Amino acid sequence: MTIAIPGFDAVIFDWAGTTIDYGCFAPVRALLEAFSDCGVEATVEEARQPMGLLKHNHIEAMLHMERIAGAWAATHGGAAPTAASVDEVYRRFEPQLIDMLPRYATPKPGVTDAVAELRAAGLKIGSTTGYTDTMMAIVAPQAASEGYRPDFMITPDGVDGHGRPAPYMIFANMRALGLTDVRRVVKVGDTVSDIKEGKHAGCYTIGVTEGSSLMGLGIAEFKALDEAGKAAARRRTRDAFAEAGADAVIDTMAELPALLARLV
Repeated sequence: MTIAIPGFDAVIFDWAGTTIDYGCFAPVRALLEAFSDCGVEATVEEARQPMGLLKHNHIEAMLHMERIAGAWAATHGGAAPTAASVDEVYRRFEPQLIDMLPRYATPKPGVTDAVAELRAAGLKIGSTTGYTDTMMAIVAPQAASEGYRPDFMITPDGVDGHGRPAPYMIFANMRALGLTDVRRVVKVGDTVSDIKEGKHAGCYTIGVTEGSSLMGLGIAEFKALDEAGKAAARRRTRDAFAEAGADAVIDTMAELPALLARLV
């Protein structure tokens, strides 16, 4: 039975950590390797903190972290990181990520079913990302072959590099999909940057906990937790989304269509 979702016209999803790549591991691993190649051992927590930004901006944000900036200076003759340092890390990061992406484009559990349900209710499916056009040229066909293909996708390359948390990729989705009212658009993501992007655009904005970069657990790691551990991980992630201004938080994509149907 098809549900009715009269309050909305479209859902705009993030990619890694939201619809694909449970736990958002491809960019994390590529970042750690790139920094290591430059003589700095970043932590997983540091790599995840700016997640959702355009990757060049993500690296810049990491290099401005006090500990990483100090470690960079210590291994580069006392020189603080500069714009050239960002470029240096990025030159190592991009090929690392490109090599990994085909293995991290599988849709997360429940995504294809939820998208089918939303489409059956008449909603359009858009997407934004922190990946570049080059990266999405790898990710999108692989995801499509496994059942996930949004109606529109755009990267920061398509908005002059003005990625999240700026709202311009959402506005580009709206223009391409023929949407006119931001209040009838939903943004779903797995990072603080996603939430800020949605709020800056004026959309109803939803965080998803399980498989998110914010939670930071792979599917095997999450399943290995006892019920109390799972509840604690969900609660910690929900609190972070709420603090960022999310209008709602779901644990899995399977919850999304029913949630939207209740919001009239």
